Amino acid sequence: MANAVSGTAVQDECKLKFLELKAKRNYRFIIFKIDGQEVVVEKLGSPEENYDNFTNSLPHDECRYAVFDFDFTTNENIQKSKIFFIAWSPESSTVRMKMVYASSKDRFKRELDGIQVELQATEPSEMSLDLIKSRAY
Repeated sequence: MANAVSGTAVQDECKLKFLELKAKRNYRFIIFKIDGQEVVVEKLGSPEENYDNFTNSLPHDECRYAVFDFDFTTNENIQKSKIFFIAWSPESSTVRMKMVYASSKDRFKRELDGIQVELQATEPSEMSLDLIKSRAY
C-alpha cells in the first residue's frame, strides 16, 4: 500500500484491477471509493456494460474516483480505446468528503499508470458521452 499525502492509502487491489482493465480489458469501468483511510474498489463493470451503466453506478450525493475504458472509431475508421480517469464530486456531497477526495486525487491517480484523459465532474453534464467523445479524439 502506498500512503498518499492526505494520509489515504491505496489498496493493492485498486492497482491490480486497473492493470487488468488496461492490459486484459476484463472490465469496462472501475469505481473506487475512500473507505476510512484507504481507497478501495467499489464496483467493477463488465466489458459488456456501456457508458450509461457506468454513470448510473455513480452515487448522486457522494464523491468517487473512476476509470472508464472508452472504445471509439477514428475518422480514418481505426478502432481505438482511451482510458479516462474521472473525479466525481457532486455538489450534494459534504464539504469534508469533497476535501478528502480532492486532496487524495493526484496521489491516487499516479498509482494508476496508463490514464490518458482526466475529467473532473460535479454534475452529469460535465461528463456526458458527447464530452467523453470530444476528449477522446
